[in-house]
Amino acid sequence: MPASNAILTVTEMYRADALTIAGGTPGDALMEAAGAAVVQAIVKRWRPREVAILCGPGNNGGDGFVIARLLEGLGWPVRVGLAGERAALKGDAAIMAHRWTEQGDGKVQPLSASVLDGAGLVVDALFGAGLSRPLDGAYRMIIEDLATRVVPIVAVDVPSGVSGDTGTVLGAAVHATLTVTFFRKKPAHLLLPGRVLCGEVVVADIGIADDVLDAITPTIYENGPALWRGDYPWPRLDGHKFDRGHAVVFGGARMTGAARLAARAARRVGAGLVSIACDPGAFPIYAAGDPGTIVSPLDTPDGFKELMADEHRNAVLVGPGAGTGDDTRRHILAALGAGKATVVDADGLTAFADRSGDLYGVLTQRCLLTPHAGEFKRLFGIVGDKLTQARSAAARAGAVVLVKGADTVVAAPDGQAVINANAPPDLATAGAGDVLAGLAVGLMAQGMPAFEAACAAVWLHGESAAIAGPGLIAEDLAEALPTVLRHLRDASPVPP
Repeated sequence: MPASNAILTVTEMYRADALTIAGGTPGDALMEAAGAAVVQAIVKRWRPREVAILCGPGNNGGDGFVIARLLEGLGWPVRVGLAGERAALKGDAAIMAHRWTEQGDGKVQPLSASVLDGAGLVVDALFGAGLSRPLDGAYRMIIEDLATRVVPIVAVDVPSGVSGDTGTVLGAAVHATLTVTFFRKKPAHLLLPGRVLCGEVVVADIGIADDVLDAITPTIYENGPALWRGDYPWPRLDGHKFDRGHAVVFGGARMTGAARLAARAARRVGAGLVSIACDPGAFPIYAAGDPGTIVSPLDTPDGFKELMADEHRNAVLVGPGAGTGDDTRRHILAALGAGKATVVDADGLTAFADRSGDLYGVLTQRCLLTPHAGEFKRLFGIVGDKLTQARSAAARAGAVVLVKGADTVVAAPDGQAVINANAPPDLATAGAGDVLAGLAVGLMAQGMPAFEAACAAVWLHGESAAIAGPGLIAEDLAEALPTVLRHLRDASPVPP
């Protein structure tokens, strides 16, 4: 996995700091660099104004003292409110408080709402990413007071009250305009609701070398082409359609649009052939659709199983519009029993809600499960934050699990996880999930491993939605895909 896409947990970031300090960089130098990075981001976005800096009792507060000193040195009027006693500060935070005292008036007020009065900008340097328990008392009161004021807020590392590892709110949380973090993002910068509360996120270089990641070995990454571009199945000049796989989509008898959306997406993403396997009664509906999609009526009770005997039909999607009855379960088990690369989505997941053990026992790492939150709850019943849920589910199922949403998480059984952050809100429309499942099965039909195919499908889905823009309906996604793929192939940015 590329180092540039790594996401670090709070513990891993502490280790990156410790390794850098052990390598000869003093801790106070890292803190100075962190504070300077925040100041640089501030002066780039705002003109001088009165600034209230809220400092906590730990290293995040130490960063706040650096910011105060540097902003005052640039002529900005600054006031500092400190949580706790100044004498209780330790280590680098105490050093930075002393440096603030030496410059200018160096005044420090007790943390209270009055510190905020008249401020044109607030710097939240209270707790950062390391908070592990819900905020209460005076801390919660000042954060709730801050929420009532119309003033831009700059958070240092992570908005106070947001868990750095999960993005969840611990009691109450700052809603920042800008968050400046250091070296690498943390899960909270990408997972909801933390992602919303962070506002704009800037990742600053403070002098930590990339090679510390070799010792840390991260397992969480932000999705992007760098993760899977090398596995992407571009057509070869000497290839033909049979080299590019044959994806089979099971089509339900009533919600026929779902399978058609998925099949079209599978074709657009490059599958050489795509079939919809359906009940004979639904054949006229599917046959009247896209002429490039093969329609295979299941004329016998074992018709789907017979299709699976064809080795050229190498990837299968069951779920979109399939219904939640015995046929859906039987078709999924037939695909898995035949060793096909299999995507189980929508109704296919709900069909196993009360018999998940029947599914877990036959899944492999060539399989992809794509639940939204409700389907996830019915199938897995795992509680916790989204990242923990996805990883636990993948380990339990022995398959790749993609938990959908604005902060989609893709997890592998070995604990590797990817968080996706390019999905616009326009994707919250009927049929969008069917398209995503179709993209995944189309890539898997071309030989892309399930984990990489899931990551690629999610990213392509988001980029296609951005191209389609406001007014997006699910049908637009496959039509926008060629533009996205052209720019991906040319390794150039996708246009806005």
